[in-house]
Amino acid sequence: MEGVPANLELTAGYINKELARRQMGYGRGGRMKIETDTSEILSGIRFGRTLGSPIALFIENRDWENWQEVMSSEPETQNSKLKTQNLPVTRPRPGHADLTGAIKYNQRDIRNILERSSARETAARVAVGAVAKRLLEEFGIRIYSWVTEIGGQQWSEASGRSSVYYSPLLAS
Repeated sequence: MEGVPANLELTAGYINKELARRQMGYGRGGRMKIETDTSEILSGIRFGRTLGSPIALFIENRDWENWQEVMSSEPETQNSKLKTQNLPVTRPRPGHADLTGAIKYNQRDIRNILERSSARETAARVAVGAVAKRLLEEFGIRIYSWVTEIGGQQWSEASGRSSVYYSPLLAS
């Protein structure tokens, strides 16, 4: 991440707190039980303060071992056991970017899209967003979010539903 000014207080613990919030959502599969996202700061921060140079973060994908052969970058060979294991995935998952990615990148095997738009990819977005959030805090800006409509049911003061529920997650 580039453009973060020098001397901003920032720790891996702060970033990891945001990563932990990400894993508390609904709809997570079995992979959530495997992964516990934690960031490791590789560069750009010294003694809890940014240096003004690019910040490099590392988030290990512990599940990669299970996919290393199936997602190998090496060509398949005649003797490769992948020939029998690597059947194409052709059914897009609802609520995922599988179908749009397969169309955009002209892929018949949706497995080529799965990792590109996986929850692992969003972990990096959350980690970088945590750095941006920390910078905004220096200016007194806090980030909140809530749902305003579900299935046509809207929140509005006029409807008498004027109390806003703030989750403890948002208060942090």
